Amino acid sequence: MIEEQLYRETLLEIFRNPKNRGEIKDPDLEARLVNPLCGDEIKLQLQLEVSRRERPVGKIIKKVGFSGNGCAISQASASILASYIEGKNIEEIRKLDAAKVLSLVGITPSPARLNCVLLSWEVLKKALKNVLK
Repeated sequence: MIEEQLYRETLLEIFRNPKNRGEIKDPDLEARLVNPLCGDEIKLQLQLEVSRRERPVGKIIKKVGFSGNGCAISQASASILASYIEGKNIEEIRKLDAAKVLSLVGITPSPARLNCVLLSWEVLKKALKNVLK
């Protein structure tokens, strides 16, 4: 119970002071989704670069920006996810699943709030569909 309260306070702090919030000029990928149940919306923008240090050579997410409106959970989750994926290889990010996203956010949401937590992940999946394997 105390741990859950700490996570809630942390999420509120992230909501008030999000990282990666804002537009990216000339993003390589962009996607936007609205949660039809509550109206939360998130737009995610990604800048990519080719990493020659990795084997095999692959694209990494150089910069992430997000914008949108909605509840504290959806907006804090977008900030957490944006921070997590920045600097990572796209193929690694493609393997993200809902369980990992929930562990990053650190709460067990009610069924009604699950879509709020996972909205940014759904937007990310939509954006990555435009990247050739």
